[in-house]
Parts: sequence; C-alpha cells; structure tokens
Amino acid sequence: MPHPHSEKTSKPASPARRNFLKKTVPAAMGAAVATTLPMVAALEARAANAPATLQVWSCGGLAEAMIPANEAFGQKFKAKVLYTGAFAAALGKSLMANGRTEVFAGRALALAKNLRKAERMKRFVPLCYTSYVIVTPRGNPAGIKTLQDMTAPDIRVAMAQNASPPGGAAVMGLLKNAGLLEAIRPNLVENGTCVQRSVELVCKGKADAMIVELRISRMPLFEKSLDIVEIPPEFFPPGPLTFTVGVMDEGMANPLSEEYLQWMVGPDGGGPFFEKAGFITPYSLLGREMTERFGVRDV
Repeated sequence: MPHPHSEKTSKPASPARRNFLKKTVPAAMGAAVATTLPMVAALEARAANAPATLQVWSCGGLAEAMIPANEAFGQKFKAKVLYTGAFAAALGKSLMANGRTEVFAGRALALAKNLRKAERMKRFVPLCYTSYVIVTPRGNPAGIKTLQDMTAPDIRVAMAQNASPPGGAAVMGLLKNAGLLEAIRPNLVENGTCVQRSVELVCKGKADAMIVELRISRMPLFEKSLDIVEIPPEFFPPGPLTFTVGVMDEGMANPLSEEYLQWMVGPDGGGPFFEKAGFITPYSLLGREMTERFGVRDV
C-alpha cells in the first residue's frame, strides 16, 4: 500500500517551480562567487604587497646604530626588520641552545667563532669596532689631557668597575695596560655597577673624568654635557673591541640575510649610522688596520 505522502513527495516539480529554480539558484551562486572572488583577490594582493621580513638580533651596545640603520634598510629593500637588542652573552647562549634568528650581530670575535664552530652561524663579517675615551664635563674644567692627568691628587674620577661585561673589566684592562690602575684608585669618587649611571656624575660636574667607550659619549642623553679626550689605541684591551654580523642557519633561506650583511657594513649603507653612534667602521683606515690586527675574518 502506498505511503500516504508518497504522491506528495514524488510528484514532479511544477513548471512554475522549475522556472523559479532555474532563475534563483544560478543567481545565488553568481552572487556568492561575485562576493568571494574580490575577497580572495584582496587577500592575495595584501600578501603580495606585504613587506618581506628579516629577524635580527644584536647585543644591546649596538642599538643606537642598529635601530636607525634597520629603518633605512627596510625602506630601501621594502622589508621589515624584526629587531631585538639585548646582552650579547645571553643571546649567544640562547643561540647555542634553542634561540632562533636569521642574522646576529654580536660583540667579541670569539662569540662569532664559537657560533661558526657549532654550525649555528654560516658566515660572518666585521661590522664595526669600539674605542675608549676620557669624558669630562663640558668645558673640561679640570684640564684633563692624558690618562696620567687622572692620577693628580685633586682629580675626581668616576668608574663602574662592577658593570656587566665588558663595561667594567675593559676599563680595568685599559688602565692596567697603561700602568695606572693603582695610581688612579685613590681618586675614585664613584665605583658603581652601571656605566651610564656613573657617567651622569660627570655630566653633572660631580666627577672630573671617566673612561668610557666613545659610543657612550654620543648618546643623546650625554653628548651635550660631555667633552672627550682621546686615549692612545695601544692601551685598548682587544677582547671587547670587535663587533661582527653573521647569517645564522635560519637565515640561509632568506635572501634578505645576505643583502643585510653587504649593506650594513658599507659606506653607502649602515656605515654612516655606526660612525654617528661613535663606532669605527670596517672600511675606514683605522677599521681596516683593526681587522688585520685582530684577525677578524671568517673561518
């Protein structure tokens, strides 16, 4: 016996219904396609126009130069540099373990060589060098002209012996090389744990002299309050003078990594930013001499 609703459910569609479906379904599908295609096109265009990215880590001491240099690189190559600046030793340990970045700029040649030996870094080049100067309050009221002048009985000297490496240890090494460490100790009015805090005493005239990296004297916070006195380079301790920049294993697949290295160390690229921040560039006469003296080359 037929199901009571069998005639209803199996009845062929009426001509009116067939005409409705022919008109409505294609129209609905067309509307969906018309709505979806522009969305897909917009997403594809956004992806195509999105800037390429490059992840860069560096030791914090380079930040004053790296930040504007990275911005200039990004504008030139239509890319975005994802930058992190921190304590070099901590970043180095991270990279030797689970840390991942495409480019790393670090202090001390030994760090770059260790990363290369561990096959974490694929190649490196000299990025810049640092130097040391005596800073005095603006006008140099105590008349400091040499390291020896800092040993005079009436000279107030600031130091940050216990600052994180290489801040304190490098200055101690410099004074030992000059044979003046013990002669200067009686003149210390500050022997702190932070280089920048100790420099503030010099800016305020509460200390007559302090030995710091030239880059410290170029910081906007200090540069208008300080004069500098050059120190002969032969007294510089070699360890903390060198900065390198290298492509990490993760950066090998990104063509921006090699572009970054070549641009960052050149006179038409990052070089002027490092000069302004108080660093010695590798293409300068002194920079070329330091490259040879310290053997800063890939292995």
